[in-house]
Amino acid sequence: MGFTRSEGSVVVKLLRNVVLVLLLIVFISIVYNFRNKESDTVSALTASAVQSKEYKGVFIRDEEMLLYSGNGVLSYNVLDGGKVGNGTVIAEAYPSDEQLSIKREKAMLEKDLTILQKIQNPGTLESAQPASLSESIDMSYRSLIYYRDMHDYDSLGEVKEDLLVQMSTYQIITNEVQDFSQKINDIKSEIEKLDAKAVVSKEQIVAPRSAYFASYCDGYEEKFRTDNLDHISSEMINEVEDKKSTAPNVVGKLIDGYGWYLALVADNSKKEYAVGDEILLRFDSSVEKYPATIYDIREESPNRSVVVIFCDKFNYDLVQHRTETVELIQDEPTGLKVPREAIRFADVKETYTDSEGNESEKTITSKGVYIRKGEQIVFKKIKVVYEGSDYVLSEINSDPEYLALYDDIMIEGVDKNEQ
Repeated sequence: MGFTRSEGSVVVKLLRNVVLVLLLIVFISIVYNFRNKESDTVSALTASAVQSKEYKGVFIRDEEMLLYSGNGVLSYNVLDGGKVGNGTVIAEAYPSDEQLSIKREKAMLEKDLTILQKIQNPGTLESAQPASLSESIDMSYRSLIYYRDMHDYDSLGEVKEDLLVQMSTYQIITNEVQDFSQKINDIKSEIEKLDAKAVVSKEQIVAPRSAYFASYCDGYEEKFRTDNLDHISSEMINEVEDKKSTAPNVVGKLIDGYGWYLALVADNSKKEYAVGDEILLRFDSSVEKYPATIYDIREESPNRSVVVIFCDKFNYDLVQHRTETVELIQDEPTGLKVPREAIRFADVKETYTDSEGNESEKTITSKGVYIRKGEQIVFKKIKVVYEGSDYVLSEINSDPEYLALYDDIMIEGVDKNEQ
């Protein structure tokens, strides 16, 4: 039985549609399988781990309390952690809080006056060019963001002043404003009014020698000195309370040198710590990490030791407490993060060269992962530098046989037929 011409055309179209549908099904299946395989991979990215423990730490420094008569309200001229010389006026006693407000307001006005006079300086205006000022403003703004993120508030204040001078100068030379002469005269007038209300301080507290100053005192100044390091026990450390003195005649204290010690109680039965070890300290009150060295370890019992640490980095944050929770960081390894479930073992051929220059191949079993590279599956070795609970960090290695950044690590098992 034969087909007519029209019937044959219908059959051809039908067969062609069937073929197209079958091809579409195959294509969808391939894409699905590919995506499904891709979903079983994870990119090799850099990560860091912290090997640390937290303890109660007690600061030990050579300190001397500073006292005054107790009459009047104190106004400090030196910031905590600031260095003073022999004869430096650390603080002044005034009869009332009103005098402190006058002093603070005058200091702020004098600061503003200095900035405006710098802007108004003819030399500054004559040498200023819009293009260079615009570039300086941009650089200062970037520095402002950087110091903010780094919590470097001293540098932040300096850059802030520079930025104010640059922007105000730009306003003058581009005729956005005429000048700040009237503002300068107004500030001078305000300072004169404050001077008329101000009185001389009743008492000055002067530094007897060169040292660092802190307003924080707690009564432990004599007990926790460096010459008592050998006698500090775990019981003494556990009993310390972080409580600022409320005595009415206390000004603060002088601290000799910028090196200080920290004592803590630790279980060192597994010999995690040793004298001479270099570590990092991180305190609750500071975002910084302080490089330090383990100075001494005294074992009081098999699972209790007094660990003494030395550090020579000194700043404001470190003089606001006697005791703080401290994190002892022994290591911060960085590497490529690899899920434990992806780790495999495979036989790998390696080439060795003997002393005479002869090469030979050996097959060894190596730890590594399988990665997907295009349509291929490749075994890459790893070198573990840190082990976490469900992952490891692999050393970042330029050798092509090792796992590299952004490699697609396969999580599930690999069919040998795919290799």
